[in-house]
Amino acid sequence: MYKVLIVEDDQTIAAVIEKQLQSWGYVPKCVEDFTDVLSLFASFSPQLVLLDLSLPFRSGYFWCQEIRKLSNVPIIFVSSAADNMNIVMAMNAGADDFIAKPFDIHVLIAKVQALLRRTYEFEQGGELIEHRGVILNVSENALYYDAEKLELTRNEMRILYTLLTHRGHTVSRESLMLKLWESDCYIDDNTLTVNVTRLRQKLKQAGITDYIQTRKGEGYRVD
Repeated sequence: MYKVLIVEDDQTIAAVIEKQLQSWGYVPKCVEDFTDVLSLFASFSPQLVLLDLSLPFRSGYFWCQEIRKLSNVPIIFVSSAADNMNIVMAMNAGADDFIAKPFDIHVLIAKVQALLRRTYEFEQGGELIEHRGVILNVSENALYYDAEKLELTRNEMRILYTLLTHRGHTVSRESLMLKLWESDCYIDDNTLTVNVTRLRQKLKQAGITDYIQTRKGEGYRVD
């Protein structure tokens, strides 16, 4: 039974989400103390987090970044501040999807189900891919290089996985976006650029340079 942490300060909305998740067999838990979301996250150990953007004391961005320091658990932002800038910032903070308020509860549940299914079924394979000294561990959302482990977000891992499984060939931006849509992630052209840039920065910091190449007007490739 999957556990879902609900970080929502509107008690009415939180109660509706909690009731629906329970009816589908999930184990939801609502945050009550918004001064210390991270402690509840660590003790509850959920498989997915539903996170509002505007919260008391600290923003959803802050808690998303704090959670990302500990875990690659799927995070879905649920917020009325659904303009492009906030969506891009949410993805940049490490979120996997963004749902705008007001939302249809059945759509939210469907997105939760799809992301849980694809996340954990995808990870069960324990697949390892090696190329040019870089080892991608699919089950851990991480890569290894020179005996060092580098944590990846779910989007970063899927981008690199797609490029590595098509190495030697250019993968179009449209194909990468479709691949991420299959995992129920909100992503457009701008957020793809943010994810690829962030992935390149992580690789560079680990000493892996010129790994992902850009083919102008075509897409990306790993040779």
